[in-house]
Amino acid sequence: MTTAEAAHPPESALPTDPAAAGTAPEPVDENIWLEEIYGEEQLAWVREQNARTEELLEDTDYAELENSILEVLDSTDRIAMVGKHGEWYYNFWKDRENPKGVWRRTRWESYRGGSPEWDVLLDVDALAAAEGEEWVFHGAAFLRPAEGEPHRRALLALSPDGGDANRYREFDVGSRSFVDPAAGGFDLPTAKGNASWLDADTLLVASTAEGMPKTTSSYARTGVKLRRGESLVTAERVFDIPEDHMMALVAHDSTPGFERTFAVDWISFFEKTTSVLRDGQWVQFDVPADVNLSTHREWLLFRPQTDWTIGAARYPAGSLLAVGFDAFLAGSRELSVLFTPDEHTSLQSWSWTRDFLLLNLLRDVSSEIRVLDPQRPGEDSAWASTVLDACPPLHDVNAYAVDDEDEDGGSDASGAGNDFWLVATGFTTPSTLTRGSLKRGPDGAGVLSTHEALRSSPSFFNEGAYEVQQHFAVSQDGTRVPYFQVASKDLVLDGQNPTQLSGYGGFEISRTPAYSGTVGRAWLERRTEESAGHEGGAPHTRGGVYVVANIRGGGEYGPAWHRAALQEKRHRAYEDFAAVAADLISRGVTSRERLGCVGGSNGGLLVGNMLTRYPELFGAASCGVPLLDMRRYTKLSAGYSWIAEYGDPDVPEQWEFIKTFSPYHLLKDGVDYPETFIWTATSDDRVGPVQARKMAARMQAMGIPNIWFHEALEGGHAGASDNRQAAALQSRSQHFLWRSLAGRGA
Repeated sequence: MTTAEAAHPPESALPTDPAAAGTAPEPVDENIWLEEIYGEEQLAWVREQNARTEELLEDTDYAELENSILEVLDSTDRIAMVGKHGEWYYNFWKDRENPKGVWRRTRWESYRGGSPEWDVLLDVDALAAAEGEEWVFHGAAFLRPAEGEPHRRALLALSPDGGDANRYREFDVGSRSFVDPAAGGFDLPTAKGNASWLDADTLLVASTAEGMPKTTSSYARTGVKLRRGESLVTAERVFDIPEDHMMALVAHDSTPGFERTFAVDWISFFEKTTSVLRDGQWVQFDVPADVNLSTHREWLLFRPQTDWTIGAARYPAGSLLAVGFDAFLAGSRELSVLFTPDEHTSLQSWSWTRDFLLLNLLRDVSSEIRVLDPQRPGEDSAWASTVLDACPPLHDVNAYAVDDEDEDGGSDASGAGNDFWLVATGFTTPSTLTRGSLKRGPDGAGVLSTHEALRSSPSFFNEGAYEVQQHFAVSQDGTRVPYFQVASKDLVLDGQNPTQLSGYGGFEISRTPAYSGTVGRAWLERRTEESAGHEGGAPHTRGGVYVVANIRGGGEYGPAWHRAALQEKRHRAYEDFAAVAADLISRGVTSRERLGCVGGSNGGLLVGNMLTRYPELFGAASCGVPLLDMRRYTKLSAGYSWIAEYGDPDVPEQWEFIKTFSPYHLLKDGVDYPETFIWTATSDDRVGPVQARKMAARMQAMGIPNIWFHEALEGGHAGASDNRQAAALQSRSQHFLWRSLAGRGA
């Protein structure tokens, strides 16, 4: 079946099973055959589409652009971020010589000196060649060694295709080799799930391998205690959850003096229950399912997703609360308030050093960091708070502990327990890495900090020629929606600037300022010497404008900002994005012909809604690894796990609102749609490639011009598993947008 043979989508929606009472009807889907991901006929269609798109895009300009982006990704001057375990600092690194990457380590003084001597532990390219498997490294989990001993054993997570399913293999750091399963080494089959060390000879595992039960969302239902030499099937089952819940997790905290084993029943994306093992029995924490919980030594922290009332106390969504771990289990509900959000400020994350708690905040989408001292009472919070002087406006800065247990080898030789990493970045500021140290000042002085700058990322474009501005658009319901604009300092407001508008708006994920050599080279500094393939086009001598919209559904203003666009309120995210687009046009930054939108995953659903609901605002759309068929998304890959975000299309009442933001079902004849590039990856086991396939097939069958599709045959949900694949992916999207928006004449 080719694109030309695909039937035109009917306007009526007919049930696939009329006898299925209580289930919303499914519209006729002429492209459902494309849902067989690895079918021979389906992959033939993919290859045909790929060839067509590559013929369009992969010209001389594309080749130069891809090489320029690859130079950024492969730069050996990038910051090698490290994680500390014992006396060593570990890093995973990819470059031109190591496309799949090397896992390596170095000592502090060597790293501090600027030219580290790296001890390579695992060469993933060599491993892939030796085993004939395209391994993608997904991290390492160390076994805590006996006191005074070095870290020696680790579980390495390796994906065969870049997807979410991993194979966990035991690795001996000392011998730089995997522990032979024949000699008792752990080697878990590729599957979705997690693995955690319980002790030197036992793992806690949640997995879907070897026929283990899985949830409707395709994740693990069961946690087991796996001893050396056992199979998952014969291992002792320690935890189970219902099939319609999202996933089960089991893990062990090996902190000396605070050893605890936990199990999590992740009911939905935003609801879960957590239990701790006490005297051989699971004890569930008595908190609402939408209260996030974390532990650290003697402390228990809570962050409610909705307002939480305990007795006479009411704690707003997005606040941070603390209580003693044992005291809470004993019945105490006297919680200390560590952070309370306001209309401008939200808590994004936190990290413990030995004696202090670091809070990473956003204030109108610019970073602020506070250091809390549990030993001293505060004025605005239960613990004394000191603002860390490290956050310039319109930047993203994050602080997190180096090693809260270390008593030796700190940045000032006083121990690393109160040391922290500080990573700062901005749209025109290359990322910097700083190491700091905290100590308690005299009474009234708060927490004192010292900083040592360690690394700066290289400059990949002329940042001094550009400026970053923050603007606020007004959405349909009157909400002020912030957005960042990166443009030339001599920007002309005549509507003729090619503008790329990016957004996400889901799952409480924040879009913050970040330096990108790719955006700088491929968009801000881009110029057109030729007509970019458009008939009658003239060279466009201006660079581009890059815009990031902080729409509802995201986490920029905390849980309330996210929940404002959940399920039946989803339209607010799209109204916000459309308001930003309209504001850019009304301010003279750009025009419909020069404005493009781009997004991936949930951001791909955003782009699909711009394409179908607001086509009059955009000249081009780049839609990556997207959700688009919201009637069947729960039946595809991990889609069932996102019902909490979007709603359940099988429920008739919910399908009534879901269908209003299902791009696959919103296409109409006679509409002037923007030029569209839809891209995905065959090995994406999270969203999956089929929704992108079906959308492109339907649009092409409807005779909509300039609809392009490309599917990478590996790379997982990221669409790429190495730098060359990433460069190709980014180049196609950037080149498509530039051809469409800048090749129309100036």
